[in-house]
Amino acid sequence: MTREKGGHSLPWAEDSMKHYDSSPFSSLMPVILDDRTIADLYQIATGAYAPLTGFLEEADYLLVCSDMHLTSGAPWPIPITLAVDEDVARHLHLDQEIVLIDSHHLIRGRMTVTSIYRPNLRREAKWVYHTTDISHPGVRYLLSRKPVYIGGPVSVDHIPELAYASLIWRPSDVRRAISERGFKRVVGFQTRNPIHRAHEYIQKTALETLDGLLIHPLVGPTKDDDIPPAVRIKTYQRVIDKWYRKDRVLLAAYTGAMRYAGPKEAVLHAIVRRNYGCTHFIVGRDHGGVGQFYGPYDAHHIFDQFRPGELGIIPLLFDDAFYCRQCQGMTSAKVCPHDESYWVRLSGSEVRRRLKEGEPIPEEFMRKDVSEILYHYYHFKRQGL
Repeated sequence: MTREKGGHSLPWAEDSMKHYDSSPFSSLMPVILDDRTIADLYQIATGAYAPLTGFLEEADYLLVCSDMHLTSGAPWPIPITLAVDEDVARHLHLDQEIVLIDSHHLIRGRMTVTSIYRPNLRREAKWVYHTTDISHPGVRYLLSRKPVYIGGPVSVDHIPELAYASLIWRPSDVRRAISERGFKRVVGFQTRNPIHRAHEYIQKTALETLDGLLIHPLVGPTKDDDIPPAVRIKTYQRVIDKWYRKDRVLLAAYTGAMRYAGPKEAVLHAIVRRNYGCTHFIVGRDHGGVGQFYGPYDAHHIFDQFRPGELGIIPLLFDDAFYCRQCQGMTSAKVCPHDESYWVRLSGSEVRRRLKEGEPIPEEFMRKDVSEILYHYYHFKRQGL
């Protein structure tokens, strides 16, 4: 698969997929999907995006943008849409079945068109991302999309495997594993970064009162400067192997796309983990954020906009965690009495800078086993390998 400009794509195995020209569906009109829309298609098909059964029709789209709910009344924070150009739209009609293909003309699924509409993309950007600034990666992608949306139910006959297929569990697979382990209360943890000590601290704090932990890294399309999924997965496996009780932790990869929508993405991530069987979900500082577009705890406050129990999952709202040299351990501003000069915490951009330059990362911030994997990746990246 080709990579969407400005981000990592998923290394889907293509050998078992059907080519449109030689398939039984070659009489249907084809519509080409980009990487992010393919990722959304598979989340719908597997039930990760339940209750969605297809790309949003216009009425649902407008209500999701303005009120974070579907017309059914179910909460849903971010529109999941399929965009086409005007030339394609002119050849579509309602109740038409189309075939969904990628840029190599491999079949990804089918769809019945039940809605054709022209969104106001700048208004959608303001609603979803709270900005129209194209330096925001989500806004930049949105405003580059084709001008017509089509909605309707989808079907997928086959989902190809990934290079790390053993970690690609469907929601039903994770729910089954939770049941087999006898877990009653499970907390989900979303990440698109390698796990550092603050992550480990809040995960284990949550585990003190719950039965199990689902570490659920996002491995779908992301922006270029995010560390590639295969590298991140190595860090998760290393940490779990050495510092977690394996009978209480599940590791599974989530193939959805990253939107960097801040608070609204936090709600989406919570709903997705509910569909995977989690009863609780960790929401940390600046969850789903990017740059300075959102306040550090906007992703906490947004959950107040939903009725108790409405989301079907309980958010666990964590303050910023760090190592305090005076406390001699991990802590947070809620409980640490010491001056910030004793706190060890690094921004994501600072971590990436140190890795690129080969500068040390304090072990109080990130375990050496993790930083070694990352240094290895950046070393070979500098060599162009």
